[in-house]
Amino acid sequence: MGAKARRTPTSSRQIAFLRAINVGGHVVKMDRLREVFGELGLANVQTFIASGNVMFDTDERDMAALEQRIATHLERRLGYPVATFIRSPAELAAIAAHTAFPSPVDGTGGLYIGFLGARPAAEAEAALMAFRSEADDFHVHGREVYWLCRTRFGDSRFSGGRLEKCLGLPATMRNITSVQRLLAQHGG
Repeated sequence: MGAKARRTPTSSRQIAFLRAINVGGHVVKMDRLREVFGELGLANVQTFIASGNVMFDTDERDMAALEQRIATHLERRLGYPVATFIRSPAELAAIAAHTAFPSPVDGTGGLYIGFLGARPAAEAEAALMAFRSEADDFHVHGREVYWLCRTRFGDSRFSGGRLEKCLGLPATMRNITSVQRLLAQHGG
């Protein structure tokens, strides 16, 4: 489960959501990913499923600077860009609890959350809303985009890549089930 170290009175638990881990021909073993995070001086590093979810303790207070430092280090060590999005357990709990759509997900579809580095500009948000259809709906809340896919994910005409292009921002997607499981196991 990674290197163990005590939390200092000023350390806090954080969760990094990484883009491009174990997709698109990039394969990273979770023990290697924990090692790379440990090289940055991050403590109690753990991973959750093999899709780029990393929990760690840090004394760092500037999360935007830490996101950049992690992304730079990952690119140097893995050989390709890895966009990084950090959320605290409290932020993740609020994200999971947010009611983005009035009715629950049913059928073969699902609810996906796109993690962003910043709230999209109003023009980008409007461009995203132009993709609403019977199959796909979107809701922007802070630095997250909620995507309600009412069909099978693979049958949707929308994708994470299209989300990034539309918003002009890097993003990484997780389904709500993974977010809830991550929060239940590592949320505090």
